[in-house]
Amino acid sequence: MASSPNWLQRYQEGQRDQVWAELRELGGTVRQAGLAQEAQLVCDEMARRARHNVELIVERLTSQGYAFHANDRVRTPVVPWVPPTGQAAQHAAWLQERFGPVPMTVLSWVRIVGDVWLVGTHPQWPESASGDPLVIELEGSRHRGTSIRGHYEEGFQAWREWAEEDPDAGPFTLDVAPDRLHKDNISGGAPYGIIVPDPAADGQFAGEEGDDPIPFVSYLNDAFAHGGFPYGEFPWLPGPGSSEVQVKRSLNQDLLPL
Repeated sequence: MASSPNWLQRYQEGQRDQVWAELRELGGTVRQAGLAQEAQLVCDEMARRARHNVELIVERLTSQGYAFHANDRVRTPVVPWVPPTGQAAQHAAWLQERFGPVPMTVLSWVRIVGDVWLVGTHPQWPESASGDPLVIELEGSRHRGTSIRGHYEEGFQAWREWAEEDPDAGPFTLDVAPDRLHKDNISGGAPYGIIVPDPAADGQFAGEEGDDPIPFVSYLNDAFAHGGFPYGEFPWLPGPGSSEVQVKRSLNQDLLPL
C-alpha cells in the first residue's frame, strides 16, 4: 500500500474499523512522508473523542456521588482527570526521543487527553474498584513532586539489566496504570503499559499478565463500551441486571466510538 488518502475523512464518516486496519497493516511504514501527517490527524481525532468520553464519564460519576480516590486503605481523594499541562507536547517529544519511536496514538493521548484516574467507589456499586476502572497516566501531572520521567528512567534501567540476564525478557513498556487488582488495593501483577519502541500508528497495550497485547485503541473502545469499567459484567445484558450493569449502562450512553 503506497498511500491511503482521506483516512481522516473516512474515520469521521464512520469507517473507523477500516481505517485502523489499514493503519495497523502499514506498521512502521506509516511514518513515511505522505502518510505520517494524515495518520497523525486520525490519531489526534481519536484522542479528541476519547477526551470527550472521559469528561462525560467523570461528569456522570460525579453527579452520581462517586468518590474518586487512590488505591489505598484510607481512600485518599483524587482528581480523576487532569488535562494536558503546558508541557504536554514537550513531554511527548521527550518520550519519543528517549524511548521512541512511540506510537502515534500514545503521543496524541499525551497532548490532547491528559491523565485519567477513575479508581473510586460508587454508592450504588460498592465493588466498582474491582471493575478495572480506566487509568491512563502518561504525563504524571497528578503526582506533584514526583517526576514520571524519573519513574520511566528507573524502569528502563531495571528492564535493561533484566534483559541482559534473561533472553526471554519481554519488551519494555511505559507503565500507564496499575493492574486491576492493585486498583482494588489488592496485591496483583505488573502494571499495564504501552510497548516501546513501536513506530506504528496505534500502540500495543500490555494488560493482564499472561494475556497477549492488544491495540491501544481496542482497549480504549472496550473500556468506554463498559462506561470506563471494562472488567466484569457487560452493560448490554438483558433484564434489569445487577447494580454493576445498571451503573455501566448509565455511564456508556452516547459515548463516542474511537
